[in-house]
Amino acid sequence: MTYFAPTTLDDALKLLRDQPLDVVAGCTDYFPTRTQAPFTRGILDVSKIAGLQGISALDDGIRIGAATRWSDIARTTLPGSWAGLQAAARQVGSLQIQNAGTVGGNICNASPAADGMPPLLTLNATVEIQGPNGVRHLPLAEFVTGVRQTDLQPGELVVALHIPNLPTHSHGAFEKLGSRRYLVISVTMVAVVIACDAAGRIEFARVAVGACSPVAQRLHDLEVNLIGQTAQEACITPDDLQGLSPISDLRASAEFRLDAVAEQIRRALLKASLTNG
Repeated sequence: MTYFAPTTLDDALKLLRDQPLDVVAGCTDYFPTRTQAPFTRGILDVSKIAGLQGISALDDGIRIGAATRWSDIARTTLPGSWAGLQAAARQVGSLQIQNAGTVGGNICNASPAADGMPPLLTLNATVEIQGPNGVRHLPLAEFVTGVRQTDLQPGELVVALHIPNLPTHSHGAFEKLGSRRYLVISVTMVAVVIACDAAGRIEFARVAVGACSPVAQRLHDLEVNLIGQTAQEACITPDDLQGLSPISDLRASAEFRLDAVAEQIRRALLKASLTNG
């Protein structure tokens, strides 16, 4: 097995262009999922590339480097709309995992139960990709295309995620259901971002669900229906969840997942509404 740890993006892209390599950062998923499979490709570790780390403010939003650790996201002072993502960051694996795992690795792994996906979707994240043909930007909803599948092309790397500015009075929340608090694959999870007017009525809403379809997804129809309601009034019906396609497995039945998601949305809306207005 050949191991590369370049310190510049140019060097990483050159290595990736010259030979087939597995790209890693924190390796929190890479080694556990291999089990006893032999290594047939070299490893490209991008965790030492300075330009891929950190959270920085831009005129139109905030940039997260792809190799930014979950613990960095949890500890940074960020707008209220990021509260759901920061809550998810505090529940990714254990503290050791949070200190090693990266936001870019979470989305590139493309697990249906990736904790970062629902809150990033509610933040309308865009993925910055760089490769042999230059730089391109893709909405996160289009970047993850299926179970363990992304739109990355040969020779490309995820460089960063861009979060646009949201209403200054908006606030996020995150709900995760599992068999225990940490070190667990989610049964269901929900993220919301809402903004309320002076009367407490929702005037801006985003809702996303994970672990209930091959790719985490926003519930656009529900978002429209929430406008004008208070969080206390919100009623989540089966029609609001029609876009989901949960499976039945050892952790839960499909029916249970749908019931759990409806309750999680209600709880997340109430939690987010407490800091709105």
